Amino acid sequence: MSAVIDWLLEGDPSIQWQVERDLLDQPEGEWSETRQRVALEGWGRDLLEHQDPGGTWGGGLYTPKWTSTNYTLLQLRRLGLDHSNAAAQRGCMRLLDDADWHEGGVSYWASRRFAERCVNGMVLSTAAYFRVDDQRVDSIAGLLVAVQMADGGWNCEDYRGATHSSFHTTISVLEGLTEWKRANNSGQADDAIARGHEFLLSHHLYKSHHTGRVINEAWTKAWFPPRWHYDVMRGLDHLQNYGAEPDLRAADAVALVESARRSDGRWPKGSQYTGVTHFTMEPGRVAGRWNTLRALRVLRWWNHPG
Repeated sequence: MSAVIDWLLEGDPSIQWQVERDLLDQPEGEWSETRQRVALEGWGRDLLEHQDPGGTWGGGLYTPKWTSTNYTLLQLRRLGLDHSNAAAQRGCMRLLDDADWHEGGVSYWASRRFAERCVNGMVLSTAAYFRVDDQRVDSIAGLLVAVQMADGGWNCEDYRGATHSSFHTTISVLEGLTEWKRANNSGQADDAIARGHEFLLSHHLYKSHHTGRVINEAWTKAWFPPRWHYDVMRGLDHLQNYGAEPDLRAADAVALVESARRSDGRWPKGSQYTGVTHFTMEPGRVAGRWNTLRALRVLRWWNHPG
């Protein structure tokens, strides 16, 4: 295991600081120093350098995928860029200021006069993570709590009459509400988050609750960055990040993660979703530091709760 940890620590600062915090239990004073380097070196610096003078990325708010403002900010959040980063906050404000507002949430399409739940979950996750002090952020959170579906999740197709939640939408909303909860030190979304977790667990994170069959084989693989898509690793990493109590209904999902470990103790890089990117974080057919980091902290959470 020490060889794998050493290999992770040879990676980008965004990997290093999360290893120090999540796997090595270093005190905040140590890992926070490494975290400050995310804005100054490597992937974080490269993403920030792609921001245009107006505060956006890729020439758009939600598109193109994956270089737009929304998806770049999501990537910076996953890198762990400091909450107070001014460039990221400026980008978040563009997502709020330039949106159409419906139901108390954002929309980026003139043809869609409603607040799509998945998109609002993503915007909430970045605006709350980067500590944007704006009542409109609270408005998005309030909307998402209000439109939670009867089965405990969310679905961006609810306006078309969908009655069963979407895993893709649900994970984005759960991440958004979690960041909002932390930013506000508030328990207002606790019940909604708990019901969302129950939705995932009642499906064992990837199975039909009717037949027990795998809903989508793509979910059994670890993708990074996950973009708007759900997969088992993303679901488990959210649960550990939230500090949820391990639940036996997640055992099969955890076993999937364990089964993907290579003989050298690392995990594959995995696939990436088709689209334009600013750059490739892990080029070539290589072991993936991102998936290895995420898998190890999921297993640590599972095997050593509390």
